[in-house]
Amino acid sequence: MDKKCICQETQRHFLNKAFDRLKLKGAQRELLLSSFRETRITVPVTLRHNGENTLHTFQGYRVQHNHARGPFKGGLRFHPDVNMGEIRALAQLMTWKTALVDIPFGGAKGGVSVDPQQLNETELEELSRRFCQKMAPIIGVHEDIPAPDIGTNPQVMAWMLDEYSKTHGYRTAIVTGKPVELGGSAGRLEATGYGVAHLAHKVAETISLTPEHSRVVIQGFGNVGSHTAIALASKGYKIIALSDVNGGVVNETGILIDHALRHIAENGTLTGLSGCSSVSNADLLELPCEILVPAALEATITCDNAGAIQAKLIVEAANMPVTHGADEQLQQRGVVIVPDLLANVGGVLASYYEWVQNLQQFPWDRETVLARLESRLSRTYDAVSVLANEQQIDLRCAAYELAIRRVEHAVRLRGF
Repeated sequence: MDKKCICQETQRHFLNKAFDRLKLKGAQRELLLSSFRETRITVPVTLRHNGENTLHTFQGYRVQHNHARGPFKGGLRFHPDVNMGEIRALAQLMTWKTALVDIPFGGAKGGVSVDPQQLNETELEELSRRFCQKMAPIIGVHEDIPAPDIGTNPQVMAWMLDEYSKTHGYRTAIVTGKPVELGGSAGRLEATGYGVAHLAHKVAETISLTPEHSRVVIQGFGNVGSHTAIALASKGYKIIALSDVNGGVVNETGILIDHALRHIAENGTLTGLSGCSSVSNADLLELPCEILVPAALEATITCDNAGAIQAKLIVEAANMPVTHGADEQLQQRGVVIVPDLLANVGGVLASYYEWVQNLQQFPWDRETVLARLESRLSRTYDAVSVLANEQQIDLRCAAYELAIRRVEHAVRLRGF
């Protein structure tokens, strides 16, 4: 079974577990799992190679899962493996995330099946604009607000903003994750990693882990992993291992994050970082440490390696990095897991704050954004923790139960 199938099976397992606890029946479950709208489009792009122009078509998708609590909200990814099944599952996950942090959004996700690395800037701009043109009838400031995801970035959002504004007037709130110069929010870039670090620190305190005596291993040193490392290091944690797609580096005395950032900027990889020894991405997960942050791919911790994990606390910065089978093994051993539903929601919150600033036409400074982020994440964790303690369940089960309960209640109130 490939990783995407494993992830979809894992998500179904966690959802069914929560549905059972909430005593939701068949029709109720079907309503909560069903998408409001699923759109598939063909996106034409003129590719320019060897002096010749050829027309090529790409498949694009937008799944609007649920909007009982507010406008649809979710990222847009450009990746060759994008398909309707994946986008549907991710749109669902967004519904639970926005409900968990109690912001007035529903859940959506979009994507195009394309390798953006194979396109030049002109072709990427054409793809972004044409996708926006075809999606224009179903997106809107109070209908559906896209954001960056894998393979997309603030520049792609800027092109979409401009394209949408051609026919609807200048609407900064139509997308989030924009450049700050076009209405983007200060603090948006580091929000997810900052949120991961904030929750890691908060949960560590509850299990008597102190920064000066806690070793941290982070798998994945992209935007989320790097900002998680920066924030944890600033709190006094010792980062002993990092990795990227080429493998990992280890230094038991601690890695200087500024040094690692300079090295990767100059060399494009962590490989060869001075003072460190090499380790594979698989072996990195099994290093002796107190806190493990999987911030790379899905399904990296499975039944095959769960028994070798030595961390006392796992904080899921990536989406679904722990399979349901591995989750059960780790829970039985007393490993505390902060689930992705909660751990990596900082980016969703920052998107909401950006949207609010755009509607108010009143920008906030970085300190205000991050202070509000911390406050909302702390309140969310406290609510999840209280429910977990009351019901004697783990944090993941409590997070899903709280999110689903809020969505189901909104659906009933609106009479759907």
